[in-house]
Amino acid sequence: MSQLGYSLNQLNVNHKERSHSTRQNRKNIFNLVAKQLHGFGFKIKDAKGLKPKHVTALVKHWQEQKLANKTIKNRMSAIRWWADKVGKRNVVARSNDDYGIDKVRNSPLGKSKELDMQKHAQISCSYVKLSLRLQQEFGLRREEAIKFNVSYADQGNHIRLKGSWTKGGKPRTLPILKQSQRALLDEIRSFTRSSLIRATDRYVDQMRRYERETKKVGLSKNHGLRHHYARQRYLELTGWQCPANGGPCRIHLVGKERDIDYKARMQISQELGHERFSITYTYLGS
Repeated sequence: MSQLGYSLNQLNVNHKERSHSTRQNRKNIFNLVAKQLHGFGFKIKDAKGLKPKHVTALVKHWQEQKLANKTIKNRMSAIRWWADKVGKRNVVARSNDDYGIDKVRNSPLGKSKELDMQKHAQISCSYVKLSLRLQQEFGLRREEAIKFNVSYADQGNHIRLKGSWTKGGKPRTLPILKQSQRALLDEIRSFTRSSLIRATDRYVDQMRRYERETKKVGLSKNHGLRHHYARQRYLELTGWQCPANGGPCRIHLVGKERDIDYKARMQISQELGHERFSITYTYLGS
C-alpha cells in the first residue's frame, strides 16, 4: 500500500461516520484513487496534500474510461468527504457540473400543478380543504399539511414545522412572503387552534379521509403542488423561470447568474425539507 493509501485509510478509520458498508465503499474508492494518482505521476504522500489538479486528473481519467455517471458521482462524494476532513473543502468544486459530469437524477422531472379551486370547493371536509391549500401555499407534504398546528407553526414572518410532522423527522422553517399565505394562516387560526385532524380522529383516519375526498372530486397526485411551489420560489429568488418552465438550463448560466441559481436551488431544497442540491433537478429541471 502506498503512503497516500495508508493515510487515506487512517482518515477513514478515525472518522467512523455512517454505516459499515459506506465506510467500506469509501475505503475501496480511496485505495483505487491512491493507485491512480500514483500512476499519473503525482508524488502526493499524505491526505492533506490534496490539490485541485489531482481531482481534475481523476475525473478526466474516469470520463475517458466512460464510467457510468453514478459511479463517478459516488467517487466524487468520497473525495469531497476526504477534502472536508483535511480542511480543504474548497479544493473540490461544489458542483459536479464544474467537471462536466452529467447529472444523476433520483427520479424523472415531476409534474407541476395548481390547485383546481372548482374541484376544491366540492370537498365536504373543511380540514382536507385547508390542508390542500397549505400544500399549495407552502409546498408542504401531505402529512405535514394534515398534522399542521397553526398555534405552533405561525411565527409571524415564518412558519415552523415539528420533526414529528416531517419526513425523516427534520424540523424546518419556511418564510411567509405573500398575503395569500398570511390570509390562509389567519383563516386556519379562526377555524381551529389544534391540528387539521378532528379531535376524535387519529392521523391515519384523517389521511384516509383526505384520500377519499380528493379522489372523489378528481384532485389526485397533489405532490404536484410542491413542484408548483418550488418553481414559483425559483422565479421569485432568481428573477427568471426555471428550466422546467422554459427558463435557461443551468449549464448555460455563467458567472453571477450561475451563483444565483445555485443559491436559489439550495434555498428551495431546504424549504422543501430535502437539503440536497441534486433533488432540485426533479422539481426545477436542469
